[in-house]
Amino acid sequence: LVQMKFLQLLSRKPGKLEMLFQIPFCQKQFPYVCLATSSCLYSKKKKMNSYEQVDQEKYKNLVYSVTSYKTSAQTPETIFEEDNLLYGPPDKQRPPVKAETKAPKNWVPLINPNKRIPVPNSDSNLPMKIALQKTKMPSVTRILQQTISPQQAFYLERWKQKMILELGKDGFAEYTKTLFLQGELFHAALESTFLSEEMATKEQREDVAISGYLSSVQHVLKDISEVRALESAVQHETLQYLGLVDCVAKYRGQLCVIDWKTSEKPKPSLKNTFDNPLQVAAYIGALNHDANYDFQVSCGLIVVAYKNGSPAHPHFMDPDLCSQYWNKWLLRLEEYMDRN
Repeated sequence: LVQMKFLQLLSRKPGKLEMLFQIPFCQKQFPYVCLATSSCLYSKKKKMNSYEQVDQEKYKNLVYSVTSYKTSAQTPETIFEEDNLLYGPPDKQRPPVKAETKAPKNWVPLINPNKRIPVPNSDSNLPMKIALQKTKMPSVTRILQQTISPQQAFYLERWKQKMILELGKDGFAEYTKTLFLQGELFHAALESTFLSEEMATKEQREDVAISGYLSSVQHVLKDISEVRALESAVQHETLQYLGLVDCVAKYRGQLCVIDWKTSEKPKPSLKNTFDNPLQVAAYIGALNHDANYDFQVSCGLIVVAYKNGSPAHPHFMDPDLCSQYWNKWLLRLEEYMDRN
């Protein structure tokens, strides 16, 4: 705008622009006059300021009118006003939600400090198998189902409606029934694997429905040893909840609560297993506070087996990770108790 104003003022006085460019730039006269906007002319003997030779009195009014042209300086406020005018008001977004730091009101340690561990007895190598008794205590599965997050509930319901649309209500009911049946057969076959290799091979050959799952976990079974419990009930005597543990055994030398899962879709990371880590942490805490077990566990393992026989994904949970999920489980347990 300043340049346009300058040219307008020059154009109002004919001949002035030509006279301006004919003014000498230094003491010596040059045969040619050129206009340069980004370079300066220098004398060989001495540097001179070319503007010192300009008759400033003659062009005082012109210089004053150019330099006195007022323009408002931009500030953050004016920039926001200009953006608001051009693009509309900005979208108001909520600040990012910070990670959950809420602590449980009734905190109980994952490892039971009062449990006495006897000297291991090598006489009995049979895994423990305690039947699940019907009591008024809620199960781990029930607690997690009734405290599911709204986001998970939304995706679960959307998946359910999509499956009903494809299969119909009766077809969806048959589909879920088949999944539960395959899960039970898979767990029974794994139990046979740990009790008797000969029986496991027989079941694997006879039941085609679970042969893919069993093939999927073969590479994981090679790393499992010293099975301590199979399909055994656990009960937290202080927090008053119970559950059924799939397996307690050593995985690569670490004693773990092992949870077997079946899936038709790959779950390569622990976050893909949703609330399963909380379930494992809840089982670990219950086992450690159950008087029926003369040992304690600090690690977990979630094994996701696939129907097509592709290699299962084992997700190991070290003591630190188990402690983190244990705190989250205590919060879910408190939420359930408050509702009921």
